[in-house]
Amino acid sequence: MNILEVENLQVMDKNTGKIIIHNSSFHLKKGACLAIVGESGSGKSVTCRSIMRLHKPWIQQSGNIYFKGENLNQLSEKEMRKKRGKNLCMIMQNGMSAFDPSCVIGVQLNEILVEHFRWSKYEIEERIKKALESVMLKNPLEVMNKFPHQLSGGMLQRIMIALALLLEPDVMIADEPTTALDTVSQYEVVEQLIHIRERMECSMIFVSHDLGVVKKIADDVLVMKDGRIVERGDIQRVFSEVTHEYTRYLVSTRHAVSSHFKKIMGRV
Repeated sequence: MNILEVENLQVMDKNTGKIIIHNSSFHLKKGACLAIVGESGSGKSVTCRSIMRLHKPWIQQSGNIYFKGENLNQLSEKEMRKKRGKNLCMIMQNGMSAFDPSCVIGVQLNEILVEHFRWSKYEIEERIKKALESVMLKNPLEVMNKFPHQLSGGMLQRIMIALALLLEPDVMIADEPTTALDTVSQYEVVEQLIHIRERMECSMIFVSHDLGVVKKIADDVLVMKDGRIVERGDIQRVFSEVTHEYTRYLVSTRHAVSSHFKKIMGRV
């Protein structure tokens, strides 16, 4: 059963007339992890923002995006806001840009949870504390009283993961969540994402250029180049029976990085 189906997604910059995504179609199976890989500018993040409908006003998208059979492209912005968070949750690649810099973390998390749940103020605070502790953030009350700029990138990523644990979304989109992190933080964030999948059995779209991470977490993979899907399929088959020249290039150029990451993860 597919929980998400994307049909003929096209994304265009209205200012320049440039097509960013060319008639992209794919699906996400319920409970599965779909990886989207490719170099910078291949269309990975744009695809994710299209699903969440988070584009700037001059970016136009067309096609169909079905979530549990409902076409997200036909929803009003008000209706779409209700889907974001509880049904579709996105972990951004830059934790600093995901939070309001003028507001402490605890207030921001509280506002999001009030929007989706009828929990008491005390219950919300307790749940936030437990979620932050579960992603290895010590002194959760202290963290809740910090502004985003007072926390490291790794801590902000873990806070976004903690929020996903609280919201228990049907689909979680992780858009290059380890890009701006050091190796140790990368390891911790990937482990937390794997933990979320095991705990909640949620469906996930995982975007990355790091094939070592992708092989560890994903079931299926899309390979994107210049806004087009050039290869797709089961993760093991795609990387063991490469058919497209671009995929072969990615595998060969990322081999050293992937091997290093496997070593960090204790898999060699």
